[in-house]
Amino acid sequence: MGWTCQHDYKGYCKLVKKECVPGMKGCILKSSDYTFSTGSFEEDKKAQEEKKEKEEIDFAALARSH
Repeated sequence: MGWTCQHDYKGYCKLVKKECVPGMKGCILKSSDYTFSTGSFEEDKKAQEEKKEKEEIDFAALARSH
């Protein structure tokens, strides 16, 4: 099964007006649940850890601030 992005035109992103790189800044897929590989295991692992840290909520700090 395959898919195509509505903004892709022969490898050019009409939304960002640059060469298409799925998951790049401004890409509609960036905020999705999908993770795109950079080709480097270490970079991918670091990006996943940073994303996880952003998702975690410190409820104690949130309660103290209000």
